[in-house]
Amino acid sequence: MERLFTNTLSAMDHPYYAGIAALKVSAHFFISRTGALTQFVSTDHRAWHAGVSSWRRRGRCNDFSVGIELEGTDEHPYTLKQYRRLAALNRALIGRYPSIQGVCGHSEIAPGRKTDPGQAFDWRRFMVQSGLPQRFRRLA
Repeated sequence: MERLFTNTLSAMDHPYYAGIAALKVSAHFFISRTGALTQFVSTDHRAWHAGVSSWRRRGRCNDFSVGIELEGTDEHPYTLKQYRRLAALNRALIGRYPSIQGVCGHSEIAPGRKTDPGQAFDWRRFMVQSGLPQRFRRLA
């Protein structure tokens, strides 16, 4: 994951990488299944996590959002350690950036192109653990 988010994948390492090695991909944060947190890009800088995207009728989400990637798949439940770390990270981000207006998944800003965090993500658990008001999940 580190090589993916730092754009250092070698197309020679695996046949699948040949198709994605040229993509420009990054995220501000990555949370592993163990709950370990890695920051790849400063929150004061743009990361390439959303791609072609739109939120609340505003395009180019990379220009104004913080990208947090969770290790896992759309179909398998995320770990309790991931939820705890994600909740703590979101509280810290909202404390640092009080103008944050909401949270959403890639599937909501790039429907049809991105599917994460998927059906396995428990939004209610995340919202309760984060202490976020329900207005943060209003998508329209």
